[in-house]
This record gives sequence, structure tokens and C-alpha cells, in this order.
Amino acid sequence: MRTATIAKNYAQALFTLGERSGEGRAEEYFRLIEALAAAVHASPRVETVLMSPKVTKARKVELLAAALPNAPREFVLFLQAVIRRGRQLMLPDIAQEYAGLLDVKFNRVRAGITLAREPDAAMRAAITAALAQALGKEIVAGFAVEPEILGGAIVRLGERMLDGSVRRRLKQLRRQLLAK
Repeated sequence: MRTATIAKNYAQALFTLGERSGEGRAEEYFRLIEALAAAVHASPRVETVLMSPKVTKARKVELLAAALPNAPREFVLFLQAVIRRGRQLMLPDIAQEYAGLLDVKFNRVRAGITLAREPDAAMRAAITAALAQALGKEIVAGFAVEPEILGGAIVRLGERMLDGSVRRRLKQLRRQLLAK
């Protein structure tokens, strides 16, 4: 079974658990799984401990539970199941899949927007509003700056990429001129 499929199955199980646990729990579980995933990703030391055969699974559960002292019991039980099956390094993948499930529930799309210069608040709002209107969904926008694109924007929506950069237009123009 592929890693993405396994992560999706765990994310679906956690999402279902969050939905059944009451109002707002699904979002709370996302914040928790995202925080854990970030901690694992940010610290090679944490990753080493989680993968070490010298550290018992029970101790790994204790360590993760201690990192989230106010976590709901159901969430800690979910973590225990993940660790018992040796899937603790999949937490970032599970968090990403979980975010996708929440996005579907709340009719929103995550967009990566690359611009040639740092946008001000007004530009961010205008771009986000234009995308929301075009897609008919709430937009969760992440902005990046890449001066090499010269101008315009590159928008990533999941697997799709919309390249409206000046760099792409110049390359296109160059190909057309060389073809003549």
C-alpha cells in the first residue's frame, strides 16, 4: 500500500473521530496533528527518537502525549494506534491529508501564490478575493516571493498550476520569434 493511501486512511479515521466527538473537534484535531507534524519535521532529534528501536512504543506515546498535555483523550488514543503500527513518521502526511478533508468540508481551496515582489495587505486581499470569486470557494492563500518571475503571478491550486508570469510570457514570445 502506498504511503499516500495509508496517510489518507489515517487522516480519514481521525477526521471521522473528530466529527463524532462534537462541534469544533475536527478543527482542533487538525491543529494538534499539524503541530505534531511540524515538531517531527523541524527536529531531527525528535525523528530519531520516534524511529529508534531502543525507545519502546509505550515511551514514544508518552513523549508525544506529554508534548500535548491538553489533548483530548480520543486524540491521544489515535496517536497510540499510529505509533503501535510504526507510522509515526507519517504524521506530516496525515496532517496534509487531514487538511484536505477539512477543506472539502468547509468548501475552501489552498492556493500557493508566487509573485515577483512582496505584496502589501491590499494586494493580498485583492488576489485572494479574485480567486475566491473565480472558484466560488473560500481561499486559504500562501504567498511566496520569487523575483525571477519578473512580474505577474504563478498560482498553484493542488495539482494545477496557472502561470501568468512575465517570465513565461517572454519565453513564449521567444519561441514564437525563433520559430519564424
